[in-house]
Amino acid sequence: MVRKKNRKFPAVVLAGMTIMAVGCQNGGTESAGTQGTGTTSEREFLSEPLVEDIYTADPSAHVFDGKIYIYPSHDIDAGVPEKDDGSHFDMRDYHVYSMDEVGGEVTDHGVALDIKDIPWAGRQLWAPDAAHKNGTYYLYFPVKDKQDIFMIGVATSSSPAGPFKPQPEPIANSFSIDPAVYKDGDGEYYMYFGGIWGGQLQRWTTGSYTQEDSYPADDQPAVMPKVARLSDDMLSFAEAPKDVQLLDENGKPLLTADSARRFFEAAWVHKYNDKYYFSYSTGDTHRIVYAVGDNPYGPFTYQGVVLEPVLGWTNHHSIIEKDGKWYLFYHDTQLSGGVTHLRNIKVTELNHRADGSIETVDAYFGD
Repeated sequence: MVRKKNRKFPAVVLAGMTIMAVGCQNGGTESAGTQGTGTTSEREFLSEPLVEDIYTADPSAHVFDGKIYIYPSHDIDAGVPEKDDGSHFDMRDYHVYSMDEVGGEVTDHGVALDIKDIPWAGRQLWAPDAAHKNGTYYLYFPVKDKQDIFMIGVATSSSPAGPFKPQPEPIANSFSIDPAVYKDGDGEYYMYFGGIWGGQLQRWTTGSYTQEDSYPADDQPAVMPKVARLSDDMLSFAEAPKDVQLLDENGKPLLTADSARRFFEAAWVHKYNDKYYFSYSTGDTHRIVYAVGDNPYGPFTYQGVVLEPVLGWTNHHSIIEKDGKWYLFYHDTQLSGGVTHLRNIKVTELNHRADGSIETVDAYFGD
């Protein structure tokens, strides 16, 4: 595990943490726009924030050139009222961070991409990811266009730290949020994406965008995330996006009513012992869970929980291997004392058991 002690916080933060701890003790499942699962002031956090001078979230971590690079969202208090559609998550730029090893010094490489430099962007620069191929680094990002529809863009750089130059248009046939790019052993790259509720994935169930939310009935297969193989130039899809099938233990698709296991957002893929692990957030049930399959397209069979609920409503992660150890990057709201849209990134060790299953991580020490 990664644990740093004796971290000092400003008095205003400590006051906020006390207030939020009292206000969040009920825990459990809550509707979007509320304060999330919460904690009590007696519980000790498993790990401490990696960045303290600004708010960061949704950490996509990668090992490039022997170093760990982290591509998070940059939370700000934009003064936008809290709404179920996530309008208060009004991020406007990205910073890139790096460290030689987990537990080492974290370097802020500054602003890597600003929304004002994206010609087609409207608002809300949400969770990004990055990839590397043939000396070029690619930053994939979701942002609402000028019609307020989430699309996925791509920007390039000769350095993993950026700055990144965006393409003039979003990726054709892209939509929704949370791009996550996985490089397979054969050199092919796949993008996984999508998020329901504020992520708008439920507005694409007919194949084209509609202003109305459309969810399957409770006893029908849930809205599934998407996957598309990337083209050789990494700037477009080589194929039409298709559903990622998430199955239960009986080989049946997870159902809409199964909110403890169905997909909400925050897809990520890693490979362990020749198996593909598709992990994701369950959203309103506040967990990171995972499913396992035999190829990057799936289907993936549900296995269990990666990360139990954290302080805050959202849960978004990445999983990497470095020097023979596996690490889970995630976020919570420790720095802001539980303010939903002001989060901080963290990291802890992740363990696979002998049978390949993942040991569930609790964001706190003890009970």
